[in-house]
Amino acid sequence: MKKFFIFSAMLLVLFTSLVLADVVYPRKETLYAGGGLWSPPSNWNPITPWNAVTGTVGLIYETLFGYNPLTDELIPWLAESGRWTSKNTFEIKLRRGVTWHDGTPFTAKDVKFTYELAKQIPEIYYSPIWTWLAKIDTPDDYTVVFTFSSPRYHEWTYNIYQTAILPQHIWSKRTKDEILSGANEKAIGTGPYLFETYSDDRMVYLRNENWWGNKVFGQPKPKRIVYLRVLSNNVALGMIMKGELDISNFFLPGVPTLKKTYSDIHTWFDKEPYMLSDNVAYLFINTTKKPLNDPNLRRAIAFAIDPSVIARTVFEGQVLPSNPVGFLPIKGWMKYYPENAVKQFGFKYDPKKARELLDKAGYKDINRDGFREAPDGSKFKVEIIVPFGWTDWMESIKIIASQLRAVGINAEAKFPDYSKYWEDLTTGKFDMAINNFGSQMTVSPWTMYNWVFNSQIASEMYNGNFGRYNNQKLFDLITQLNMTPMDDIASCKRIIEQIAEIHLKEMPAIPLWYNGMWFQASTQVWKNWPSEKSPYAYPVTWGGRWQTGGVLMLINLKQ
Repeated sequence: MKKFFIFSAMLLVLFTSLVLADVVYPRKETLYAGGGLWSPPSNWNPITPWNAVTGTVGLIYETLFGYNPLTDELIPWLAESGRWTSKNTFEIKLRRGVTWHDGTPFTAKDVKFTYELAKQIPEIYYSPIWTWLAKIDTPDDYTVVFTFSSPRYHEWTYNIYQTAILPQHIWSKRTKDEILSGANEKAIGTGPYLFETYSDDRMVYLRNENWWGNKVFGQPKPKRIVYLRVLSNNVALGMIMKGELDISNFFLPGVPTLKKTYSDIHTWFDKEPYMLSDNVAYLFINTTKKPLNDPNLRRAIAFAIDPSVIARTVFEGQVLPSNPVGFLPIKGWMKYYPENAVKQFGFKYDPKKARELLDKAGYKDINRDGFREAPDGSKFKVEIIVPFGWTDWMESIKIIASQLRAVGINAEAKFPDYSKYWEDLTTGKFDMAINNFGSQMTVSPWTMYNWVFNSQIASEMYNGNFGRYNNQKLFDLITQLNMTPMDDIASCKRIIEQIAEIHLKEMPAIPLWYNGMWFQASTQVWKNWPSEKSPYAYPVTWGGRWQTGGVLMLINLKQ
């Protein structure tokens, strides 16, 4: 009997998926999107945003602020304003007239509940805030006062446009297990779209006609958003060309060529690099392994690699090589750029310099086999890993391995499946590896440093510093940066100069190139997409990123 019910349930899911896939929505009312849905929709829980369907935060649930990386400005959202009233007190005034999707008024109690829930349940991802947040007061229904024991200005600014606010009247009735691991189907938020339906290959959002933001920002133009699960870049490319996909946040090879042929394909720039720079591909080096624990070898590796070849050939000119410190070329980061450290200790592709550094450090080809031995005379070989199937990165590390061999370092590119790659990366069983999971565009370069040089070194490193570089002075400087007001640019820059100097001298992780804010759109149905000429919004639909431009893009689209 149990098998019968399981079989019946599977048939029902299949039938529902087939029926939903056959539903035809009015094309001029519907936006079809892709690039941020990699598995069948099954989770809409903002407490686990890494598992939640893209749009859960941003379309259904909202944050206190948004952030515009193009102008480096926080956008008042659920909050009408926010300001530091003292060194350790931040006061937020909330918008009036906001309601949850079920009609319940949104108030300061919801904000207080959202943050205090993480105090009660330490497993919640943002619970560490309570190591430096002392208390929350709500003097009235539309005022929230956060008092900090040790204010962390950069981290807090990032938090207020990342943490989704929860409805107290719903979530206060849930068990710990439901909060931490519940699917939260038919989610109730305050956002511009409602949970409508889903199937194996799509999530369908219906416009919230009563959204409070209609009067503030304007109404989003698409009545529905159908977010598609497209598992092949080639399929996505064909769908964009045929107008079956309105916006793609995939990396699509061939875009530079197609731009010259199809006038309906839209990108941010009309010519190279076509894409905005969104995150940094780092080469992490395992500093616990000999001879990779030698900073002289690591610096030589940095001089031996030419990322411009990778940008030009592998990515067809759609990305740019990184600067020596991995700073994204956005206003919010470049105002802190440590040009003095870069000038004195920076690196660029220079194989002659790489060979000189290796010779000076004692790495010489003693046995004349074409590869250098370590200073103690021992042979060594390094492997560079990326996940199998990630074709752009696979081709990239082939080039890197070749460039290292050209200066006498025995290097080989390896392509384990993703699970093996992740296991080796997080447990430190690798030599060198490419990763970019925490280097994305944010309000402050502190987030990048906090990831690249994560000080919480443990047997398993899931959040950066995969090479386990240990330098307490550096960790203290990153903490000092966090505790320096962001508008004190001179002080922040002085600290970053010191961080950059250590980074460039020690080189435990090498910034190589900027992965793009992959953005291709079709103008066959929807027009007025953002671009270099009309930079009204950052064109992103990835999970957890709608509040950094995606919603504003929906508001400004035209037929």
